Amino acid sequence: MAEETAHRYTAALAGQIERKWQDKWETEQTFAADNPVGDLAGPLAEADPFFLLDMFPYPSGKGLHVGHPLGYIATDVVARYQRMLGKNVLYTMGYDAFGLPAEQYAIQTGQHPRVTTEQNIANMNRQLRQIGLSHDKRRSFATTDNEYVKWTQWIFLKIFSSWYDPDAQNREGGKGCARPIETLIAQFEDGTRQTPDGREWAELSKKEQADIVDSYRLAYVSYAPVNWCPGLGTVLANEEVTSEGRSERGNYPVYKSKLRQWMMRITEYGHRLTKDLETIDWPDKVRAMQENWIGESHGANVTFDLADSAGSDVSSLEVYTTRPDTLFGATFMVIAPEHPLLGDSDPQNDDLHVPAQWPEGTREAWTGGAATPKEAVKAYRLQAAAKSDEERGDATEKTGVFTGIFATNPVSGVPVPVFVADYVLWGYGTGAIMAVPAHDERDFAFAKKFDLDIITTISPEEGFDPSEAAWTGDGVLMNSANDSIDLNGKNKKEAIAAMVQGLEQTGHGHAATTYRLRDWLFSRQRYWGEPFPVVYSKDGRVHALPEDMLPVTLPELDDFNPRVFDPNDSKSEPEPPLGRARDWLSVELDLGEGKQTYYRDSNTMPNWAGSCWYEIRYTDPNNDGQFVDPMNEAYWMGPRSDGASGGTDLYVGGVEHAVLHLLYARFWHKVLFDLGYLSSSEPFHKLFNQGYVQAYAYTDGRGQYVPADEVEGDEESGFTYQGEPVTQEYGKMGKSLKNIVTPDQMCEEYGADTFRVYEMSMGPLDMSRPWETRAVVGSQRFLQRLWRNVLDENTGEVTVTEEELDRKTAKLLARTIADVTVEYDNMRINTAIAKMIVLNNHLTGLKQVPRKAVEPLVLMLSPVAPHIAEELWQILGHEDSIARVSFPVVTDESLLEEDEVTCIVQIQGKVRERLSVSPSISAEELQEAALSTDAVKEALGGREPMRVIVKAPKLVNVVLPKK
Repeated sequence: MAEETAHRYTAALAGQIERKWQDKWETEQTFAADNPVGDLAGPLAEADPFFLLDMFPYPSGKGLHVGHPLGYIATDVVARYQRMLGKNVLYTMGYDAFGLPAEQYAIQTGQHPRVTTEQNIANMNRQLRQIGLSHDKRRSFATTDNEYVKWTQWIFLKIFSSWYDPDAQNREGGKGCARPIETLIAQFEDGTRQTPDGREWAELSKKEQADIVDSYRLAYVSYAPVNWCPGLGTVLANEEVTSEGRSERGNYPVYKSKLRQWMMRITEYGHRLTKDLETIDWPDKVRAMQENWIGESHGANVTFDLADSAGSDVSSLEVYTTRPDTLFGATFMVIAPEHPLLGDSDPQNDDLHVPAQWPEGTREAWTGGAATPKEAVKAYRLQAAAKSDEERGDATEKTGVFTGIFATNPVSGVPVPVFVADYVLWGYGTGAIMAVPAHDERDFAFAKKFDLDIITTISPEEGFDPSEAAWTGDGVLMNSANDSIDLNGKNKKEAIAAMVQGLEQTGHGHAATTYRLRDWLFSRQRYWGEPFPVVYSKDGRVHALPEDMLPVTLPELDDFNPRVFDPNDSKSEPEPPLGRARDWLSVELDLGEGKQTYYRDSNTMPNWAGSCWYEIRYTDPNNDGQFVDPMNEAYWMGPRSDGASGGTDLYVGGVEHAVLHLLYARFWHKVLFDLGYLSSSEPFHKLFNQGYVQAYAYTDGRGQYVPADEVEGDEESGFTYQGEPVTQEYGKMGKSLKNIVTPDQMCEEYGADTFRVYEMSMGPLDMSRPWETRAVVGSQRFLQRLWRNVLDENTGEVTVTEEELDRKTAKLLARTIADVTVEYDNMRINTAIAKMIVLNNHLTGLKQVPRKAVEPLVLMLSPVAPHIAEELWQILGHEDSIARVSFPVVTDESLLEEDEVTCIVQIQGKVRERLSVSPSISAEELQEAALSTDAVKEALGGREPMRVIVKAPKLVNVVLPKK
C-alpha cells in the first residue's frame, strides 16, 4: 500500500518536497539580489532593479494566522514573476521590533523584552520559511539590532542638526528645504539674520544662543500640551489617539497635559507632503486620507488687539481664517480653555489673567451665573478638562463663558467680547477663532445662545431670513467697508485679496497657509525603544553626541515598570524606567567645553523611528561606514528610466498605516533627500493595499464563542455545535473568537503550495474575503491534477509526450500565456490562477500531455506554487532552479486570433441575424455579408439602407430608409 501511494501528491509528499526546496534555496542563496557595490555586489546588478517591499511586521508572540500572509504571499508571487522577467529583485523581510507589546509582557513576567522579541522573531521566521517566501535573508534585520539602532540615532542627529529654510531652493526646484544648522548659525553670526531682541549674536550667552537655534531645529524639545496616557505610562502622538479620546493600543483614557517632550517639526513639510502625493502611484483612498490629515488650507492670520489683558503678557490675539473677507462680521472671539491668555493651563489654577469684575455692559447670558470672571472661567475650565477632544468637538450644544476681556475688530474698530469655549482646541491653529455668526452655523448657534450680535456680510439669496440661520452659500459682499477698504459688491475671491492687502498695510494681518497636521510628538516614557543620542548640560542645553559614540544602547534593568500611577488620574506624571538607571543617566564627557558631567534623556524614541527608514537599509544592510552607500541607494530607489520618480517599485500593506507610518516615513525621507543623502524625494513610488482574510465565528445560547472548526451545518439547515444550535457571525480572526486558523495547520494538512494557491485564488487581492477551510481542497485537487499530468502516481514515471501540440491546445496555451502575463502584471493573481486551471483541465482530458504544453504551465504556476513547480521542473529533466527561468511568451501571434467570432446583425437596433466570421474580416466584407442575409433583404424590400453601422468583426446595424 505504501508503494502504491509513494508518488501521490498528498500533504505528506508536499511537505517533503517543500522542505527539500526550502533547504536548497537557502543553501544556494537562490533569491540573493546583487548590489552595484559593497559586500553584496554582484553581476545581477547589471540587470534592471525591482524593489519589492512588505510593510514591516511586528514580531508578535501569537505568531501568524492565515490572514497575515495574504500580502506576503502576493508579494512573493510578484517577486518570483519579476525574476522570471529578468529583473534583479530586492525582496526581504525584517522586523519592527521595538514597541509596547514586548515591554508590557516584560512588565507582567519580568522577562527582558529582548528575549521575548528574539523568540517571536525566530517563530515568525520559521513560519515565513514554511510558506516558501523567496526572501534575500542576507538583508534581514530587526530595528532592535545595535547596528540598526546606531544608524537610526545617526538619522535623528541629522534631523536635530537641521533647520527648514523656507527661502532656499530645494533639489526639485521648489522653495523650502532642510539645511544644516550651521548655515543658520552663520546667518546670525554675520548679521544677515537678526536675533529676536536685536542684539548681536556675539553678545548672547551660550544658553541664549542655544535657545534661539533650538527654536529652528527640525527635532526640538518643547514643553507643550501632549496626549498623556497614564494607563500606558507614556505620551502618545495625535495619530495614536482614537476619535473617542482613548489610546489606540489598550483603549486607555488619554488626557491633555504639559510635559517636556521631543518633537519633530513635520509641519514645515506640510505643503510638500501634500503636493508630492501627485508624483506617486497610490490608491485614491490613501491619498485622500493623507491630504485630509495634513489639512493644508489657505487664508490669513488676523491680529485683534486686546483692550484689557488683565495682567497677561498677551496683548493681542492672532487667529487664522480661510474667510478674511467676512472680518467685518466678526462680532466675538473664542479661545481654548488652555490658551495662555488666561495664564497657566492647569484648570485648578486660581491665578487667572482675567478682570476682577465683570465689565460694564456685560450681558447676563455671558456670565454662566458666576459673580466674577475668575469664578466663571475657573469653573468652566474644570468642566472642560473632564472631556476628551472628541467630546468637546462633537457636542451638539456649544458651551462657554465670557472672559471679561474685549478685543478690537481691526477693520470695524468695534470691541468684541472674548469667550472661552471647549469646542476650540489648544494645539489646533492658534487656539483662538474669530466668530462670524452670520455665515457659520456653529457660530450662529453660539451667538443665539449668548445673545451676541449677528452682522450679515455676504448677501444671501432672495427670501432667506438671516435671523433664523447662518447663510453659508456664496454671494457678494455687503456691510463691509471703512475709510480705507471697501469690499461691498465684490465676490469672494476679489474680497479676500483686497482684505489681505488691507490687513498687511495696517499691520493687522497677512496671507497664511496652515495645516491640520501638528508637529510629531517623538518621546515615549518607556524602556523598550531607541535611546536619544544626546546629553544635557547643567544649564539645560542639548548636545548631540559625536557619531563615534553611537550606538547609545539601553542599560540592563530588572524592573521595566513606569512608576506606580493611577490609570484614571489625569494629573499623574510619567516616570520612565530609564530614570532608575542612575549610572547610565549621568556621564562624564568632554564635548569641546572641557570635561564635565552631562545627563542622558530618560525617554526613548517611538517605535515609528525604526520603521521610518528600513526600506533604505534593506538596500545596504551590512554597511558599517554609512547608513547607505549612495550607489546602492540610487540603483534601488533612484528615479527610473520609465519616468517613475523613485522609491520602492511596489509597497504592499494594510490601509491602517495610511497616516501614521507612511506620513512619518515620507517626512524622514524628504529631510534626508534635502540634505543630499538620498536620490529620490519619496520612499514608496507605488502602494498597494491588500484586503483582509476574515472568518466566521459562532456563539452558543449563552453568547459564548465555540470552536469554529467543530461547528457543523450550513446556512440553509442551520449551524450546530455538539448538537446544540449556534449563531454565525462574520469578522476578524482572533483567539478569543475561537476561529483562528494558522499557516502551520494548513501546511501540515494540505501543504504550503495548496495554502498559497487557495489564499491567492480567494478573490481580488485588494478585497477582504472570508476564510473557509473546507474550500482549500479545491486548490489541492488542482495541484494533484497537475502532478498527474506529468507523472504516473503509481510508478513515478514521467508520462509526458514529445509530440507537437494540436491546434486547439496550442491556441489555448498561447491565450493562457498572454492572459496570465497581463494578470500578473496587474496583481490579479486570482484570475491568473483561474486561467491556469482551465489549461490544466484541458491537458487532463488528453490521452497524453505534451511537454510543450505542460512545461509552460509549470513555469506560469511557479510564482504561486513554487515548491511543486521546482519539483516538476526537475522531474521534467531540468537541472537548474526554475526561479530565474524566463517566463513563457507567445512567439506565434496568430495563435491568439480567434478562428471565428459571432457577428450580431441588427435591423433598426434589434437583433435579426447572427453570422460566423473571421476575426480579421474587413468592415467592407462584413457589411456585404450582412446585407446578403435573408433577414436584411426582406426588411429592405429592394430599397437601399439609409445607413449601415459596422463595428467589425462583431456588429452590423442596418438603418432602414423612411417609407
